[in-house]
Amino acid sequence: MKKTLLATALATQMFTQLYAGGNIEPLKPTIVNETEIIETKPAESKFYIVIKGMNILGEKVDHGLKLLDGGKGYGYGVDLGYRIGNGFSVEYDFSYSSNTVTEGTNKETGKYYTSALDLVYTYEISEGFGLFGKAGYEYEWEKINGYGINSRNNNFVFGAGAEIAINETYKFVAEYEHSLIKGPRGDGILLGLMINF
Repeated sequence: MKKTLLATALATQMFTQLYAGGNIEPLKPTIVNETEIIETKPAESKFYIVIKGMNILGEKVDHGLKLLDGGKGYGYGVDLGYRIGNGFSVEYDFSYSSNTVTEGTNKETGKYYTSALDLVYTYEISEGFGLFGKAGYEYEWEKINGYGINSRNNNFVFGAGAEIAINETYKFVAEYEHSLIKGPRGDGILLGLMINF
């Protein structure tokens, strides 16, 4: 009888411990030291240059006593820029372009040298893509020798376009430019390569 009692008591104690899970110690919080890795985007260079080709669209204008019809033409140019922060830049740009200018049946070559100082704002849509707008003041030297035209004009110029990053140094730039100078040159479409320094 003693053996049965002892076996029952022992079985009960073991059963209770198994059921309760034995000795359960409270969990202690453990602190894991993790080194936080923060990826930082390298700061964009302050200085840049844009080398561009252009297609001028031409325009019909009254030029003194002449009605001139400027055709489409081509040219090239360069923008020198400095980023002043918060998306804003200042640019100096220079371009040369030429087209065929018609008066009646007579055709001559028009040559245009332009120089402008612009304020540019770029809005970054994503890390590699941005839209920009620009406004500035432009000087234009216009030469059409066959019509005896050698004039200088100045007025406001506006532009809008997009930048697509190729890598950290290079961007592809596309721009539409509208000048308030009335002449046979007309507006321009520009494609170029931006190089960051």
